[in-house]
Amino acid sequence: MRRYIRAFLVCMLFAVFSALYVYSKLFYSDLSVVGGGLGEKTFLHRAAASKRSDIGQETRRGPDETDPGDQLWYILRKAEGRVRTAAAMHLAVVACGQRLQETLTMLKSAVMLSINPLCLHIFAEDQLHASFIEALESWPGSFRSRFNYTLYPITFPRENAGEWKKLFKPCASQRLFLPLILKEVDSLVYVDSDILFLQPVDALWSLLAHFNATQLAAMAPEHEEPRIAWYSRFARHPYYGRTGINSGVMLMNMTRIRATYFKNDMTSVGLRWEELLMPLLQKYKLNMTWGDQDLLNIIFHHNPECLLEVPCHWNYRPDHCIYGSNCGSAEEEGIFILHGNRGVYHDLKQPAFRAVYDAIRQYSFREDPVSSLLVPLEEELLKTTRSYCGKSHVLFTKRLAHSLANVNRDAQRPHGW
Repeated sequence: MRRYIRAFLVCMLFAVFSALYVYSKLFYSDLSVVGGGLGEKTFLHRAAASKRSDIGQETRRGPDETDPGDQLWYILRKAEGRVRTAAAMHLAVVACGQRLQETLTMLKSAVMLSINPLCLHIFAEDQLHASFIEALESWPGSFRSRFNYTLYPITFPRENAGEWKKLFKPCASQRLFLPLILKEVDSLVYVDSDILFLQPVDALWSLLAHFNATQLAAMAPEHEEPRIAWYSRFARHPYYGRTGINSGVMLMNMTRIRATYFKNDMTSVGLRWEELLMPLLQKYKLNMTWGDQDLLNIIFHHNPECLLEVPCHWNYRPDHCIYGSNCGSAEEEGIFILHGNRGVYHDLKQPAFRAVYDAIRQYSFREDPVSSLLVPLEEELLKTTRSYCGKSHVLFTKRLAHSLANVNRDAQRPHGW
């Protein structure tokens, strides 16, 4: 009898553990992460809203087929002390392929120098999510208390997902759909992964208060000199202003973007943002080189009153020094935001840019930022003076020195959580 009882209990335990395993696979297989602060984890089941749910049919879609309007929320990590979203600044970035470390370095520069708290919106390929979580959760608590973060999958409209994903670079056109995905976010700073903040994000965020009644975005010119600018020499489509705009740094009032009817050269009536993008792509795709940036140039060519053009020190790239310094505002005030496009953080073509990137990447949050980051960086920059950009090395640390001095002074100040 005891043998039968023992066998029965073994079978029951096996059944219970099997049921728990199946349940866990069903419940957690589609999870990603909303993170923030330090504290307990709350698990939320992924709910990708189906466009056909009203007729009782459910469809399952891959990440490339997901409609940007669908909600994709996952694990929520609650901050100790709830975030005051009214005071927080929203910062978004898109990371695909080998951009993990580059994106984390950008985020480090933003968090390290921020004054007000940040809400980070990280759009990344699924295989990068775990690495982002591991890295961000490893940052010291004094810095983790400065931001919340949300990880999102890469999402494009179902009808043309493949076309959008391959436009220019993988995932680059994701930025076009941020107003449609982040419907609850009023305003947002979007930056490419190869951006480094040398000035607090707060300074860029404050420009929202300078928007007039029609402006809904702020961007810097693609170039300062039309005679050597790409758009003025080679573009085969309309572009903004004299030299076009660069979309690596964008400040957006997304409430206004969602509400605006944009003038265009396809219809006599204005079109909403979501109505405008695909027709423009179909009309100009054979004439575009820079993908989503070209689409933004076309849109603001026809709607110049919607854009606040900011000086080049808000988006300083190799073009501003590779043939000699041509960014007057950086000469006066220093570089506020460094943009290492063309892969210059990862090769030896522009050693001044790489020196700044390496200094921030290698910096440990637990060290004094002036002695452990600024001073070694200034020494490295002195070794780059044989290059044109290196000759302007003072511009690379002018604002950073001021920003890091403020970091030291405010080290013990609460960051609004």
